[in-house]
Amino acid sequence: MSATSLTTLPATITNSQWIYLRHPDGIVGPEHYELRTQTLATELSAGEVLVESHYLSVDPYMRINQSLKPTYNELPHALNTVQSAGVVARVLSSSVPHLAAGDWVEGMIGWQTHARIHHSMLRKLDPAVAPVSTALGVLGMPGRTAWFGLTESGRPHAGEVVVVSGAAGAVGSLVAQFAKRHGCKVLGIAGGAAKCDWLRDNLGLDWAVDYKAHHSAEALSAQIKQLTGGVDVYFDNVGGMVTDAIIPLINRRARIVICGSISQYSGGLDQPELGPRFLHHMLYQRATIQGMLARDYVHRMDEMQRIVGPMVTAGQIVFEETIVQGFELLPATLNSLFTGDHRGKLLVQI
Repeated sequence: MSATSLTTLPATITNSQWIYLRHPDGIVGPEHYELRTQTLATELSAGEVLVESHYLSVDPYMRINQSLKPTYNELPHALNTVQSAGVVARVLSSSVPHLAAGDWVEGMIGWQTHARIHHSMLRKLDPAVAPVSTALGVLGMPGRTAWFGLTESGRPHAGEVVVVSGAAGAVGSLVAQFAKRHGCKVLGIAGGAAKCDWLRDNLGLDWAVDYKAHHSAEALSAQIKQLTGGVDVYFDNVGGMVTDAIIPLINRRARIVICGSISQYSGGLDQPELGPRFLHHMLYQRATIQGMLARDYVHRMDEMQRIVGPMVTAGQIVFEETIVQGFELLPATLNSLFTGDHRGKLLVQI
């Protein structure tokens, strides 16, 4: 949409919002949200910016934040509030000199079509560097998670074997490519033959394994053992059966990075399954296991962009996006993270 100056804006605009209304016991879906509209005044206070949303993020962590049990947040996502989310938006009007009508910005604006927000909550984007949607993917939170999670927690070395679960996802697909750039041999685990073909043919991974083709952790483990011989770094986005299959395969001084446990997000958070059953392998191999969160590296965002940005500009990184058209489809799109089939970063475009 074209930029609009403050003088041509009406006194109010209609803002549509997805309100998180009910706590899910299992898979989250449209029944846990309500679409509402409100009148939003366009007059700005000092430091405020009026923005119009264009790309809205859909991420697994949203389900974590809805857990009633303690997570990395002190409290669960509050009911009867706008669903929190990263958004790429365009400035309609601004009260600060460094942001002007027409500029692209990114911030935690939430699932709403418009917002008046303080400029300090926004990051200005340069469309000449990369498509603005990448601010929610490879050059945003997923990229930050992948780069620092692998390099600082995984500490990969050339020649080592790196295994990535959820390897076709927004974070996993980047971790796998970063590991290849470190000179590692990389095995990606994903669901379905098509995703595995994509991992090998498009991302250039050494191996790809379809976990859905295996009836048990033992069977999955046997195939990975046959292919790799052992695992030096395991970047875990999934948990559950896949992680049960990997831990017995770790080599001496292996590093396990816990980034996510998406297999547990649809009910396993509030009512957890059995605890880790293979910790004795951590002892045998003198391995380390470490959790990591993207928020731990927010202050190093510029560092990540300086490193990864040139890779993206040079076409050295594959960053696939699955873009769903339509604000009204946001809750159903979140549901599809756990039930559907997509690759790379999942976004909704207005």
